[in-house]
Amino acid sequence: MTRWVVDTGDRWLAAELGGAAPLTDLEGETGADHLAAWFTRRWGEAAAATFNARLDALGSAAAWWREQDWLTGDPIRRRARTPDRTKALDRAHIEALLTREKLPLRERTLFRLLYESAARAEEVLALDAGDLDQRNRRAKVNRKGGAVDVIVWQTATARLLPRLLDGRRTGPVFLTSRRAHVALPPADVDPGSGRARLSYRRAAELFEHATTDLPGGPWTLHQLRHSALTHAAEDGANTSTLLAYSGHTSVASLARYARVSPEALARWQQGRDPAARRR
Repeated sequence: MTRWVVDTGDRWLAAELGGAAPLTDLEGETGADHLAAWFTRRWGEAAAATFNARLDALGSAAAWWREQDWLTGDPIRRRARTPDRTKALDRAHIEALLTREKLPLRERTLFRLLYESAARAEEVLALDAGDLDQRNRRAKVNRKGGAVDVIVWQTATARLLPRLLDGRRTGPVFLTSRRAHVALPPADVDPGSGRARLSYRRAAELFEHATTDLPGGPWTLHQLRHSALTHAAEDGANTSTLLAYSGHTSVASLARYARVSPEALARWQQGRDPAARRR
């Protein structure tokens, strides 16, 4: 029982590595190089987390082969995760977008609310007019995982929302530009205009289009959330506040979002520079 194709059923791997090859072909440096070359071709463009998840699955198979004494070495080579320190956007660039004269009211309100609340786009797009407590600048949302939570916003969003709703008290807050042409659940359609709830896909397209000409553009909707949390951390928000602001349930999940930006780090360093203080 040395033919790993038959014994393990990994036909997808068999096709890549040449059919019913003996497991001994994976032994030693040559075998590891062979496996690494194939795996890099297949998953080399994926993110480190995806790369390692696929590698874990292959590693489990290799461990079982060793338990059966069909393989003596470990041909698996892992890739180190590289921390992403570049996703937060510059405050001035975000403000340039949000105050752009030609930005439509719907997009201006959506983008501003996403940035001020640091909420996920899916959470905000799911809002109905009845969910909003405009007097207190807050709304209930269903967080990732189903937990009910509250998001809050600032003056700019508070001024935009009444203009966007234009007296509407029911139906989705953010609507498509035209009437829905297909049957949708009643909750996803505004009863007055017949327009549908704005989808995440369309919102992402609108945001990319609006940010194509900005530094580092086009941006993604998630970068607004990431930037909001980073900027809050730079402004001195403590961990408890950041957890409530983001909706995260663990500090570990929050850590990569609340990383201080290079620009803020430079400002901090400049502010403590003895030479600068003397000037």
